[in-house]
Amino acid sequence: MDFTATHATRPKVAITEVGTRDGFQSEPEFIATQTKVQVIDALVAAGVRAFEATSFVSPRAVPQMADAHDVIAQVARRDGVNLAALVPNARGAERAIGANVDEMVCFVSASETHNRKNLNAPIEPSLRHVADIVAVANGHPVTVRGAVACAFGCPFEGEVPVDAVLRVVDGYAKLGITRLTLGDTTGMATPPTVARAVAAIRTRFPQLEITLHFHNTRGAGLANVMVGLDLGIRRYESSIAGLGGCPFAPGATGNICTEDLVYLLEESGFDTGIDLEALIAVARQVETIIGRPLPGQVMKAGSRLRRYGTDSVRSATG
Repeated sequence: MDFTATHATRPKVAITEVGTRDGFQSEPEFIATQTKVQVIDALVAAGVRAFEATSFVSPRAVPQMADAHDVIAQVARRDGVNLAALVPNARGAERAIGANVDEMVCFVSASETHNRKNLNAPIEPSLRHVADIVAVANGHPVTVRGAVACAFGCPFEGEVPVDAVLRVVDGYAKLGITRLTLGDTTGMATPPTVARAVAAIRTRFPQLEITLHFHNTRGAGLANVMVGLDLGIRRYESSIAGLGGCPFAPGATGNICTEDLVYLLEESGFDTGIDLEALIAVARQVETIIGRPLPGQVMKAGSRLRRYGTDSVRSATG
């Protein structure tokens, strides 16, 4: 990996912010629509250009997402900014298209047990729901992304075989979906499992564009990103201030943190197009909104070359 490239020649890495969806969805107190919109607008101002902004799921299942249409409607639309939303079925897809999203994200788990918990259905019927989503999307200026949940392990079943991941990916590919996200739903990914899954998918489906979505449940999130970078993956999903966690998977904690990811990438010679200091300011704002300390590290420490005055700490005595 080349750490010496100039700014003009640094390879670009695309980051999709999922905080207002994956991050906010588990919060017990409803976050006001305008607050969600303000967070997205502030992230756009910091340079973020892709969002999984909300989800068009049942408000009974995920009350925090009951305002999905209003969030999309109120965000200031700007050229070059992609607003995606999670959709579970054709009804959700119709609502998402009605809200004028740019992209719909469908999701099926590689684990049969988790899929029943998350979507209340086995895998095969869930893939048929994806076909319904694709049918709804046809004729509209919207793309469809396929996400594989529990791609690197399941809290109910344990190890998830690569063949189980390929089963879902094959279902997506047959529907003409070319954008794929591998989701580490409960932070069970390790560098070897990431390498195996990516290699298997590339061998069978070389036409697919892969995005990696890691959680930091066991502290390996950014290590897995480094593996992805070495494999040539240039698209990642993350959550501002390290928010996140699937409400239908025990032990799931926050996603990898957006500002920590941007710091790692920029220090490693990649170009994210995101202003780290502006991003840190948004992370601190989100921590205030949530009302408790959040796990992001760079928001606490600042960038590597942050300077302090000598009077900011006491001198040693004695």
